[in-house]
Amino acid sequence: MDQLATEYGDRVAFVAPAWKANLSDTARQAEQLLSSGLVQWGLDENRSIFSAYGVGYQPASVLIGSDKTIVKRWIGGQGGSAMRSAIEELLAVAG
Repeated sequence: MDQLATEYGDRVAFVAPAWKANLSDTARQAEQLLSSGLVQWGLDENRSIFSAYGVGYQPASVLIGSDKTIVKRWIGGQGGSAMRSAIEELLAVAG
């Protein structure tokens, strides 16, 4: 996700909520995995973000359009190529 944020951060907002952790563990992971500083992260202690988008477990990724609808959902770890393709497709439609 951090690599994608460096490529698309001027056109796409990247947000990485976490749960099932404490704030210090989440901060430590964010520092290691999201070193660009382009991905907003936080701890979703009551799982409101996860619930709002129908995500029941981690890791998961959700691509949300500017109209706040879910465009694509991935459950489990994903490689950058699948996400990159979906982002490109969304940007082409929105552009």
